[in-house]
Amino acid sequence: MESDDAGADDAGAEGASSRWGKSSFDDVYGRADPRAYFARLAPLHYQVPHHAQPVFRGILADRIRAEPAGAPVTVVDLCCSYGINAALINHDLTLQDLYDRYTGPGTAGLSVGELIAEDKEFYAGRRRADAVRIVGIDASPRAVAYAAAVGLLDAAFAANLETTPVGASLTDALASASLVTVTGGLSYIGPRTFDAVCAPAAGRAWVAAFAVRPVDYRPVADALRRNGLVTRADARTHRQRRFTDADEQQRVLARVRAAGLDPTGLETTGYYYATLYQSRPAAAWRGYRDEDTAPE
Repeated sequence: MESDDAGADDAGAEGASSRWGKSSFDDVYGRADPRAYFARLAPLHYQVPHHAQPVFRGILADRIRAEPAGAPVTVVDLCCSYGINAALINHDLTLQDLYDRYTGPGTAGLSVGELIAEDKEFYAGRRRADAVRIVGIDASPRAVAYAAAVGLLDAAFAANLETTPVGASLTDALASASLVTVTGGLSYIGPRTFDAVCAPAAGRAWVAAFAVRPVDYRPVADALRRNGLVTRADARTHRQRRFTDADEQQRVLARVRAAGLDPTGLETTGYYYATLYQSRPAAAWRGYRDEDTAPE
C-alpha cells in the first residue's frame, strides 16, 4: 500500500464528517479489517455496491469493446474503503456473501493476521477469469492496506485528493485508467478529486458514480467536461442504505426538497436513494438510448 498523502486521516469517505449532516461512521473506517464495517452497516441495509456490481460489469464490457483488442483495462475505485467494489467486480461473490463472511461466526475469533491469511485464499479461489486490474484510493490507510494485503487491489493509495496534490506514483497509476468508479463518496469528494484523477488519463477514462440524491453532481460533471467527458444521469434510482435515525432522515428530507426534488416514495420510506451518473467521451454515447439517461 502506498501513500501519496502525508496528511491522510483514519476516516474513509463514508466515515468522514459530511458537509451536510450525514451520520458519522468514523469508528469503523479506522479498523485494521472490515468486520466492524460490515457489522455496523448490516442493520442499515447498506446495499449500493450490490446495485453497482452488474452496472460496473456492464460498463466495463462497453469500455473493453471500445479499446483495441487485447488492450489492458484498469479500474480506479475512489473511496474504495476495504475493497468492496473490487471484490464484487472481480470475484464470483455477492454483497450478501461479504456480509455473511464478516459478520458470521467463521471469522469472529480470528486475529487480523489470521483473517488476512484466510481472505487471501477466499478471494483467490473465487477470482473471475475476466478480472481486471484495480487501483484503489481512500483516505483511510488501514482500509486500503487491508484491501491490498488480501489481493483485492493491484495498487492502493491512502490519499485525500480534496486536500493534497497527486503524487508521482499515483499519477503513474492513473495514467492507465480505463474506468473510474465510486459508490460511497460523493458526499465528501468533488471536482478537485475528479480533475486530479482524470487528468493523467487524458480523457481516456470513463466514469461511473453513484451519488445520493441530495448531492449536486453538476460541479463534478463540469470538471469531467473539462476532461473531455459528457455526463448523463440514469433515469432510475437505487437504494443506498437505511437512515440511522429520524434526525438523519429529517436532515436529508430537507436537503432533497431544497434541491428541488420530491422525496415521496423514496427518502420518505426511510432510505437514502442514489443516482447513477456515467461520463464518457461524446463518441462513446452514440447508440445509447436517450430514454435511459438525461444529459447533465
